[in-house]
Amino acid sequence: MVFKRKIYNKIREWKNISEGKTALLIEGARRIGKSTIVEEFAKNEYDDYMILDFAKESKDVKNVFIEYIGDMDVFFRNLFLIKGRSLKGKKCLIIFDEVQFFPQARQAIKYLVADGRYDYIETGSLISIRKNVKDILIPSEEYRIKMFPMDFEEFLWANGDEITGNVIREAFDKRTPLGDLVHRKVMNVFRTYIAVGGMPQAVEAFVEGKTYEQIDFVKRTILDLYEEDLAKYDDENKESASVIYKTIPEQLENKNSHFKFSLVNRNARYQNYVDAVNFIAESMIGNECINVTYPEVALELYADRSNFKLYMGDTGLLVSQIMRNQDTTEEDIYKALIFDRLGINQGMIMENIVAQMLRASGHQLYFHEFMYQEEGTVKEKKYELDFLMIKKKKICPIEVKSSGYRTHKSFDNLAKKYPIKLQDKYIIYTKDLKFEDEILYIPIYMTMCL
Repeated sequence: MVFKRKIYNKIREWKNISEGKTALLIEGARRIGKSTIVEEFAKNEYDDYMILDFAKESKDVKNVFIEYIGDMDVFFRNLFLIKGRSLKGKKCLIIFDEVQFFPQARQAIKYLVADGRYDYIETGSLISIRKNVKDILIPSEEYRIKMFPMDFEEFLWANGDEITGNVIREAFDKRTPLGDLVHRKVMNVFRTYIAVGGMPQAVEAFVEGKTYEQIDFVKRTILDLYEEDLAKYDDENKESASVIYKTIPEQLENKNSHFKFSLVNRNARYQNYVDAVNFIAESMIGNECINVTYPEVALELYADRSNFKLYMGDTGLLVSQIMRNQDTTEEDIYKALIFDRLGINQGMIMENIVAQMLRASGHQLYFHEFMYQEEGTVKEKKYELDFLMIKKKKICPIEVKSSGYRTHKSFDNLAKKYPIKLQDKYIIYTKDLKFEDEILYIPIYMTMCL
């Protein structure tokens, strides 16, 4: 099943602007639909195409890149001979699928783009990891875009709903509530999205009417795949990335969701595990949110990477990871989650989905904690802003509230402590949109509009 994905338009934009002067590299976690959407694009936008899947290509194909890349005529003659076909038409595409398994193909992009006969799209996971690029020259002729799991609007499209997303955006832009009836309906669909997640295989199972137990089986298979990848990394690097990944639900249950290495190993220290954390973030199976020591527009300049949060890349996978330790049946738990009657920590699920939606919208993830002594008190108290976003060169603080949304001392004291100009202030919660006390309260599904 091929779903409508927003990245399709980004690929088309690259094709039109690049005009063959660059290759496109699509990075993302495994099983998020990279190969599917690229092949769909090739079918629709080119006269002909060829896929080279380097996870299973023969040694003969790989040797062509090693031995004949210096002579393009011989290169293509031998490649087409081995593959048993050629490309026909004025505009054709060659897809390098899972290119991380054969870095020499990525290095060859420089010469292939200069040759100009065909367009090239690469897809890969863990592309930026050092071991995959340490021995090659990364081509400057490569344009990169990141791909994420299906977002809420894509989930709506998959279920035949082309209207709700536009209604949400219009309400956000005009700062008008949807009204109780519509809001409750959208929240119910959104909770379903949280439960199912954005992995295309899980969404496909849902669309086909499979049970939640069957959907959960699909997601657990993906979790197993990720954990196998992490175990291989650990074997090669003497790291504990697989353990770190498994502890994410437990980490998110901590106060303020701050990552504690003591949950991985009693004697663990940041410097011993930083590479493993980076691996999880760079592979895009996790979303890292970094503390900034000062809420200034140039957030990265104030990044304190030793203080961070780590979210799951897909909230549906988080739900399945949580349920691995539950005795209740999957069907009962999913129903409880969707109808907002689940006993587990709803706050961590809300924070995770907000982090996921912000990343899908192109935002890097930062938070800020600060000390402030309120007037009439005897000592300083710690406050925290869940996320910081930049808009019109100003800071936009974001708080996620699963309950107790009427107080916002973090916002109030931020303005008192720092001589900075804020843009919009957002509280993300489960109720309908409202604007009050110079704060825009938005239902969680409107996070996609930020």
